[in-house]
Amino acid sequence: MGKSVVDILRSYGCEVIFPEEQTCCGQPAYNSGYHWEAKRVAQQLIRAFEQAEYVVSPSGSCTAMIRHYYPILFSTDEEWREKAQLFANKTFEFSEFLVKVVGTQSLKAEYEGVATYHHSCHMMRGLRLYEEPIQLLHFIQRLKVHELPYEKDCCGFGGTFAVKMEQISEQMVTEKVQHIVSTGANILVGSDMACLMNIEGRLRRLGYSIKAYHVAELINEGVKRYESNQSTSLS
Repeated sequence: MGKSVVDILRSYGCEVIFPEEQTCCGQPAYNSGYHWEAKRVAQQLIRAFEQAEYVVSPSGSCTAMIRHYYPILFSTDEEWREKAQLFANKTFEFSEFLVKVVGTQSLKAEYEGVATYHHSCHMMRGLRLYEEPIQLLHFIQRLKVHELPYEKDCCGFGGTFAVKMEQISEQMVTEKVQHIVSTGANILVGSDMACLMNIEGRLRRLGYSIKAYHVAELINEGVKRYESNQSTSLS
């Protein structure tokens, strides 16, 4: 997934750097009430990307944490308040960046299959991003996109929720799987790896062969197939 993000951004002429000093965004600590520890992690991340013009994340969850909660974490810290806000302002979720910043209007990509898209809670509720990933999927030639019933329902992962409320989480993801299967899709697409890990794990346990892709992975695979088909037709 990470390599796919880099490949796609570079294909648009973006200079991509990947600072080795970067860390987790701190959301697990923040959501568990460890705000001091979350601040230390956030400071490390802000330092790592200080020279970057944009920060692109393949996770709606991480992007929501940075954009909404970093300014809150440092709201009373005179030294870090402005740095946190500037960092939040330049951080974008992957599909959001392609559509709103790069201005993607088409893709030289193709993938024959039927896909359905899972809208993660942090993407849809936290960032208010709905159309951007769907728009990118519709740009992929030969790909059919079927709407997922009850698409606003959580998949049941929710970070520590899946550990603390295991039985409820299992019922939620099982229901999500049933809705996915009902679409007739052979591909599940999402923008948060935690959701995809949770849902794909349940799909496998229940014996379904539906493959899960991050939106960047599917686009990158589509680009490769398009280029391969073009080369074949020219030869």
